[in-house]
Amino acid sequence: MSHTHNHKHQVEGKNLFFSIVLNVIITLAQIIGGIVSGSLALISDALHNFSDVLSLVFSLIAHKLAKRKASLNQTFGYKRAEILAAFVNAATLVIVAFILIYGAIERLIKPIEIESNLVIWLALLGIVVNGLSVLLLKKDAHHNMNMKSAYLHLLTDMMASVAVLVGGLLMLFYKIYWIDSIMTLIIAIYLIIVGFDLLKKATKILMLFTPDDINIKDIIQEVHQIKGVNKLHHIHVWHLNEEELHLEAHLDCSEDITMSDFNRLLYQIETVLFEKFHINHINIQPEFKKEDSKDYIVQD
Repeated sequence: MSHTHNHKHQVEGKNLFFSIVLNVIITLAQIIGGIVSGSLALISDALHNFSDVLSLVFSLIAHKLAKRKASLNQTFGYKRAEILAAFVNAATLVIVAFILIYGAIERLIKPIEIESNLVIWLALLGIVVNGLSVLLLKKDAHHNMNMKSAYLHLLTDMMASVAVLVGGLLMLFYKIYWIDSIMTLIIAIYLIIVGFDLLKKATKILMLFTPDDINIKDIIQEVHQIKGVNKLHHIHVWHLNEEELHLEAHLDCSEDITMSDFNRLLYQIETVLFEKFHINHINIQPEFKKEDSKDYIVQD
């Protein structure tokens, strides 16, 4: 097996820890405030914040696990822990959204008067706390799906707090109490949209699907231009995690070459695959006139 490593962004787990502390504070404040004020949007926001605390803890554990070294029993280590965390966090976003929708519809049917002043102040607190958490994780979110799942939880929290603030102001000045439920519905719909998108991406990696930005036909075309290659077949391309893009395939050589000649041919293939497709882990089985299927994709 051949490896071509590229430099990757170093994700800082300490930012997750600080975000966890901040979210515990805002969750407790919003639960108390929601009960006292009677605001469903505030309680919904607190519920979402609580799910964030759990998801952030899960993300932190996964981040630590992903750094463990491979062993005889875990030959890939725990490199997929963060993808699994992203999957679970995305799923919780969607589940929480449906819980919020149910509560919002119920409150629309049976509206109650809400203490808007408390809602406004706690919404402002939520904007500040979640905004700070978002800033802490923003850089890491661009490089890591696990961090992105945590970042999205916090970003939607901040947006939810903004929605709650707007609702609180409308209730304070115009006595429009049904706006609390409408804001909750808007928050929930947004959660479903961002949660489903992340869930889909994590699922594709866990299912070993070919990455969206990789066209296997293009890979075949490039490799077949290299002298000494007859046919690349039995091809699999997948992400182990977000940094490691793997390819394994059988290579039918055009001539019965020596191992040293194959090493030189393999180097050319590795270079092309890394430079043009960013594939950094390559495993190729050499063959010469072997009697087997030469289809590009074979169900093993």
